[in-house]
Amino acid sequence: MSGRLLRLVCTAAVAAGTVLAPLPAAAVPEPEPRERSVAELLTDLQGLYRQAEEATEAYNATEEKLKEKRAEVNRLDAALSEVRLSLHDSRGAAGRLARQQYQSSTDISPYVRLLLARDPQHALEQGHVIGQLARDRAKTMGRLTGTEHRADGLARKARKALDDQLTLAARQKKDRDAVRARLAGVEELLASLTAEQLARLAEFEEEGVEKAQRELTTSGALGEDARKPSKEGGKALRYARRQVGKPYEWGAEGPRTYDCSGLTSKAWAYAGTPIPRTSQEQWARLPRVPLKELRPGDLVIYFPKATHVAIYLGRGRVIEAPRTGEKIKVSPIAAHPLLGAVRPDGGDQAPATEATNAPAFSGS
Repeated sequence: MSGRLLRLVCTAAVAAGTVLAPLPAAAVPEPEPRERSVAELLTDLQGLYRQAEEATEAYNATEEKLKEKRAEVNRLDAALSEVRLSLHDSRGAAGRLARQQYQSSTDISPYVRLLLARDPQHALEQGHVIGQLARDRAKTMGRLTGTEHRADGLARKARKALDDQLTLAARQKKDRDAVRARLAGVEELLASLTAEQLARLAEFEEEGVEKAQRELTTSGALGEDARKPSKEGGKALRYARRQVGKPYEWGAEGPRTYDCSGLTSKAWAYAGTPIPRTSQEQWARLPRVPLKELRPGDLVIYFPKATHVAIYLGRGRVIEAPRTGEKIKVSPIAAHPLLGAVRPDGGDQAPATEATNAPAFSGS
């Protein structure tokens, strides 16, 4: 190739490169954020509700421990005041005896005093009195020493109980803040939804509960519904019925508002059978019964961590204090994932295994 042709090719190539060089890339618009499905929204919302309920149960448990610790502090303070009063009296008695001994002290031995006495019989009686006073003094000093030790012990226990109370009070505040944070998350999510989304959400949740209820009842897991409540169970159930329509409030035990375990614990206390305050303690400490043996008045426990509880009404229904923003109502037993059931007045019942085969709606 001649030099001139080579220069023309190079010039053309440069020109072509100049013309055909790619233009700067234009900014690509980011895709619109995908609208979450109703199922995803429901999962998020129910997760927040569950976290709020877990935090509520933690708060309730701390509150119960704090009540017990306050009672212990008051009891120890009263006992310490009584012991200090007794200690004051014992010290006064010891002082009087010491003065009496000092006033009657002498260097003459009792034997010589008896020989020199004008009335030996009187001297003997006086010696007996002095001996009795000495024995009384020994007893008084013994009581004084024992009371001092007891006062010291009670003072140490009272200080520790007070320290424990302060620790629990700090934990209670932390638990309360956790509940409020979870509920703020619920409110934030609900506020971000349109009226149409909220309506679809409620409809989707209801459909899920109905499906779970059908699966549970057709599976035969509940058994025949012919059992009658016990006398105590009937009273607890009547109490719960009267609360229907009252608002849910976390940490509340009535009489105007309740949370889930506040309702069940008050219902059974009304029946004369006190039970633990929290759903977790109710599940841990009360006799368990299989779902097939459920009778009205029994307690139905929900979620793997036993953070929700309702009272069985019969015919596959329960009375529950559901969650913040709702009221106490009658619900299908499968409204939440079932864990099992307990019977507060069923001490003769053997513990049952967890309701692992009982189908339940896994959302709420």
